[in-house]
Amino acid sequence: MRKFKKPESVLVVIFCQTTNRCLMLQRQDDPYFWQSVTGSMEDNELPRETAIREVFEETGIDIIGQNLELIDAKYSVEFEIFPQFRHKYAPEVKLNKEHWFYLPVIKEITPILTEHLAYQWLTIDEAANLTLSPNNSEAIGNIHSLIKSNLRGLK
Repeated sequence: MRKFKKPESVLVVIFCQTTNRCLMLQRQDDPYFWQSVTGSMEDNELPRETAIREVFEETGIDIIGQNLELIDAKYSVEFEIFPQFRHKYAPEVKLNKEHWFYLPVIKEITPILTEHLAYQWLTIDEAANLTLSPNNSEAIGNIHSLIKSNLRGLK
């Protein structure tokens, strides 16, 4: 029996605190689609655990091992799954719940690309405009307020 993705996922916006730029990744299954780190939750996995796992799988960044601060935005959105990605879900599934996280880093790393074709570090506005996902664009746009608040209140 085919195992479908769980319609609950995470979005992790990785941004460099010293350059105010975001890491954007080009999807393999849709080269016109650039995004932040995303991934579906596995059975019995909490959103934070998914975020840590997906960041490592998609970039090689070891949040725990490098003692980095993963910020839980304590925010989630429900959205309609893009038609080109629906085949990964059970036939009746049309909506996905996405939990938002932020990962500030102090330098622009070179990610280890295992699931993507390419990467770019872009300004917040460039990154927000590049992604085709309205949710990803909104999450990236929220970095402005994170920077202004010096990351207070979102831990």
